[in-house]
Amino acid sequence: MQRTSFGTMTCPIARSLERVGEWWSILILRDALRGTTRFDEFQKSLGIAPNMLTRRLNALVDAGLMERRPYSEHPPRYEYVLTSRGRDFRPVLIALLAWGNRHFAPEGASVQLVDARTGKPAEPILVDRVTGRPITEADHRHAPGPAANAQVRARYPSNLRPVSATTAKPTTRRVRRKRSAP
Repeated sequence: MQRTSFGTMTCPIARSLERVGEWWSILILRDALRGTTRFDEFQKSLGIAPNMLTRRLNALVDAGLMERRPYSEHPPRYEYVLTSRGRDFRPVLIALLAWGNRHFAPEGASVQLVDARTGKPAEPILVDRVTGRPITEADHRHAPGPAANAQVRARYPSNLRPVSATTAKPTTRRVRRKRSAP
């Protein structure tokens, strides 16, 4: 079965999924962000078949998330090092970690983000780099960007505000009551 390519879609989420949307890719990036660089280390950590690992590493190199560097000439051996594009994936993994702990870990967190100085658990949030304000449903919305085409502009009208469960007004329905006879 031929897989649909998202690489040319105008949506940045779709384009990103083209590069990291396969679950092995995300787990490889997770391990790389923890310092794993060598093929055998990835294979041991993930329990992935060598042919699948080769394909995923090559795809991450082709996408510019990792760089393949020789570390031995005889025999030829390579390590896989994150590029700045790959290191920029860290907040995505942190968000997945927090989301997974919140919604899919009924037994409790097996891995958590902690403050390196205090060792206390951290609660990650998404923050606007410019203003320092948390990104919230009530205060932010998606809007067409400068390169948006007509399809994207139609999908994200610039005059709509997001509606969240906390800001939505309850809808009321009038119920007609039958008048009872005297």
